[in-house]
Amino acid sequence: MLENKKVAILGDRDGVPGPAIEECIKTTEAEVVFTTTECFV
Repeated sequence: MLENKKVAILGDRDGVPGPAIEECIKTTEAEVVFTTTECFV
């Protein structure tokens, strides 16, 4: 599904942080081009 796709990741400080999502995406054929974790207040 993510083969040959570019992915930007926006994680949540109180939920799932960006680096955790990135680790999951690394198991696919997608290319992670940006990762961040936001604090929504």
